[in-house]
Amino acid sequence: MNSDESDHEELQSQRVLLLTLLDALKMASKDLQSNLFSLTNTDFSKSKTTFEALSKLEAEADSPLSTDPNLFKLSQLLCNLNTLLEKLEKSQGYSLSSLLRRQITSYNISQVAFTIEAEIQAILDRDNVQILARTLKDSEADEDQKVKVLIEFRNRVCQGFNRDFQDLVLRAKVFSILETILCDSMCSNRVRDQAALVIDALVRFNKNVFVGLVFMGPIVGALVSMGSCCSIQVLCSLIKFVRTPLIDEMELNGEIPRIINLLSSEELPIQAAALDCILELAYFGRKEVIEAILGEELVEKLMEMQRLEHGSEDLEKGQLSQPENERVCEGTEPETKIESKDRDSVQNYPFESCVARFAVQIEVGEGLNQVEKREVKLEILRRVRAASVSEAESATIESEVLWGSSP
Repeated sequence: MNSDESDHEELQSQRVLLLTLLDALKMASKDLQSNLFSLTNTDFSKSKTTFEALSKLEAEADSPLSTDPNLFKLSQLLCNLNTLLEKLEKSQGYSLSSLLRRQITSYNISQVAFTIEAEIQAILDRDNVQILARTLKDSEADEDQKVKVLIEFRNRVCQGFNRDFQDLVLRAKVFSILETILCDSMCSNRVRDQAALVIDALVRFNKNVFVGLVFMGPIVGALVSMGSCCSIQVLCSLIKFVRTPLIDEMELNGEIPRIINLLSSEELPIQAAALDCILELAYFGRKEVIEAILGEELVEKLMEMQRLEHGSEDLEKGQLSQPENERVCEGTEPETKIESKDRDSVQNYPFESCVARFAVQIEVGEGLNQVEKREVKLEILRRVRAASVSEAESATIESEVLWGSSP
């Protein structure tokens, strides 16, 4: 091992140690805030454990915190906290003045502990963003490293909006880096799928900022071109969240026929994901979008898929399980127990009554007025009759479209 590699490993070891220490300090600060009532009690023994833990951590942290200029503020806050805790321990008594001093000191401790927690989170966020950008730009970083930092970053984004964290993301040009990865066909699908998930999380993190970046770039086209189960699920999630403006943009750029073409994929999970995406388009799409969908002979394709499903032994056994590398998109949105049960049924039989489901989405959707909905339903019925291979099939599907499928 040469000296450069040795120095790198030493730096990594110091970073891991520091991050572990910061996490411990953050948890101790939370514990101190949650036990504020015990600090106001004359019996100080309840908070003794927290006090000793923080004192020990502060002593252990003294060296790395005092030597790193970026951590100077945290070091000062820890010193202040230690002083306040010592002051509180000495102010035990039953007099009115002692009770008042303890109340004031306890409030100050709570405020300092809250500030420490926020400062540590800012330090961790800065480290998280720097590591993400550096790893994704590093051509020598392996696939597992990139997937790991993307998952960690997404977990942080999903914690909710934070303006300081958003500023870090924007200054580091994280969105641009993710966009580059998503559009890089030479990059592995695992990494690209995770990048897609992070983009979806960022859009939900702050719609006002990141939706515009989606519109301005090639992200939607890249998701469709990838054609993976995860990329289409992410696209479906974006459609649900952004709704009509995104659909209009997709229709303008000719992406809708490409999504319908995915119904011809050889992989059932991709077909199912494409159908979900089409159903969302049907719910939110304007008249021009619905006409474009019908113009791609979607009804005829869905009828064919219904026939194939009823004759498929694999589907009869419920074997539409996703490959291991496609499960990264599970849980993109919270579900109720009823929704989860319905989803399991759709996963096992994804094309069951799919023509009727498409018609229902249009019927209850937001994109058409009542007159347009009636016209579209008549057009669907006309196409069903023309594409049916028998009168029985036509009658069954027409009744489902008109009255809903039977349980």
